[in-house]
Amino acid sequence: MTSKTVLITGATSGIGAHTARLLLDRGHRVAVTGRDETKLKTFLDEAGRPDRLLGMIADAADWEATESVVTRTVEHFGALDAAVANAGFMTGDSIGAGEPTSWAPMVLTNVLGPALLAHAALPHLEATGGRLVLIGSVAGLKNSPGNLYSATKWATTGLAENLRLHATTRGIGVTLVNPGMIDTPFWEGAGAPPFALPPQPIAEAVCHALDQPAGVDINTLTIRPIGQPV
Repeated sequence: MTSKTVLITGATSGIGAHTARLLLDRGHRVAVTGRDETKLKTFLDEAGRPDRLLGMIADAADWEATESVVTRTVEHFGALDAAVANAGFMTGDSIGAGEPTSWAPMVLTNVLGPALLAHAALPHLEATGGRLVLIGSVAGLKNSPGNLYSATKWATTGLAENLRLHATTRGIGVTLVNPGMIDTPFWEGAGAPPFALPPQPIAEAVCHALDQPAGVDINTLTIRPIGQPV
């Protein structure tokens, strides 16, 4: 694909970080956000490419922060060709057996976050004929008992489709990427299953969506490791 400017939320580790590195390796301009200043600095130092990489501290669930990072990205690089709503996390507990006070940040980040990014980015993506990518999950396709994280990803699945219905009238593509079990810090404390994929195939899927020619809207990509039972 020709050189593009891509904004990725929650990109200091895991899928977001691998996607940012892959895009940089392919000659693109990348803006990344993270909530932890130390993690962001470490990522920026390791990634290099300061002429094509912009890092910003932001909470994906905060409107003013989200609006600011979109504006700063456009001011810094001159345009926005794609926005990737990658920020998200799982608390690890469940309804009926968990700690309810920890649920609100997860729901806000996983559900409100992509909506805020879309709202801020769509005018700029319309100007470039760009694409919005939402990182969902197989958990947004298959339910499990008492799993509130799964419910947030079902919301992401629905959001991707209603955003597509809206954005396609403005010449903007919308792609939902659903990772299966991926070996990232997401599994910290629990341990990833032995068959889990590395993050690279998900990064490749995002690049595949961004590489589509004008007029082609690729909407859903689900990537599971062979051996995943659900």
